[in-house]
Amino acid sequence: MVTGTLRSDLFKPLPSREGDRQLQFREALREAMSEEMRRDDRVFLMGEEVAYYSGAYKVSQGMLEEFGPSRIIDSPISENGFAGLAVGAAMYGLRPIIEFMSWSFSLVAADQLLNNVPKMLYMSGGQWGCPVVFRGNNGAGGQLGSTHSWCVEALYSNVPGLKIAIPSCPYDAKGLMKTSIVDDDPVFFLESERMLSDKGHVPAEEYYIPFGQAALRSEGTDCTLVSFGRPVNFCLEAVKELEKDGITCDVLDMRTVRPLDTESIIRSLKKTNRIVVVDQSWPFASVASEVIAQVVEKGFDYLDHQPLRVNSDDVPTPYAKNLEAEYLPHKGKIITAVKAALHRL
Repeated sequence: MVTGTLRSDLFKPLPSREGDRQLQFREALREAMSEEMRRDDRVFLMGEEVAYYSGAYKVSQGMLEEFGPSRIIDSPISENGFAGLAVGAAMYGLRPIIEFMSWSFSLVAADQLLNNVPKMLYMSGGQWGCPVVFRGNNGAGGQLGSTHSWCVEALYSNVPGLKIAIPSCPYDAKGLMKTSIVDDDPVFFLESERMLSDKGHVPAEEYYIPFGQAALRSEGTDCTLVSFGRPVNFCLEAVKELEKDGITCDVLDMRTVRPLDTESIIRSLKKTNRIVVVDQSWPFASVASEVIAQVVEKGFDYLDHQPLRVNSDDVPTPYAKNLEAEYLPHKGKIITAVKAALHRL
């Protein structure tokens, strides 16, 4: 039961202006957290090595010097412990940001994340919520092996009472992170180690991106591509290749999978009549499965071809570099799926 609300004045249109301020993905995250920590002294960051070593991926670099050790806090190597601390701190009125070095390690805190965080507001009759942002790297990070490459959105999106944000670019990383911190519900914020050095335009003006609002990254008429997170970039690569064959696609970046912007998906489907969902989760009971279920329930009459999905292969994540690349969704798989939907193979 998600009942938290956001101040409507936060979501003002971004001023239109010329400029090309470039930030890395990690810098955009850092800027978002720092801005919200300056605005609200209840916000603090905790995780393994986030203070004195700036985090495993340097996302929190420089934050200890500005905010001090009472708000940038190194934790023991105990995800269950500091996730539990976050629950108590949030119930007491604070707004924790908890960094998991990898979402693979969040499984150690499964009882806190699945049994406490999303249910507290409901079980307390609305007396106590858990406005915690849990963030860190999700999915295959580059030859980390099976146990360190979990893609957790399919697992956690099954649970009511939480929200899940998955940015695909630095602009969204900042805007979605700021929204996550001010949200009154728990937010799971899934990043990708492979994207932390990616650069993109991030305005200097303050902005927030509302949850449940997809972004149209590319526009076309032949097929709708639905994705989120890192695979959005694979979709855009595929679209460039498909255009050489005269095929154009809508690319919808979901930004959040809980809530899911089904309305935008159906609106695009009415135009293209074909849909391919690209998701780095495993195929069985994946987010792609849910998207297709909702498409069939709400947009069946608009379909000229059965919905297709491109997932990671249904095996544990390989360690070998070439096998890992083939295991993930990639440009080639997406092109094949789109052409299949168009009977162009």
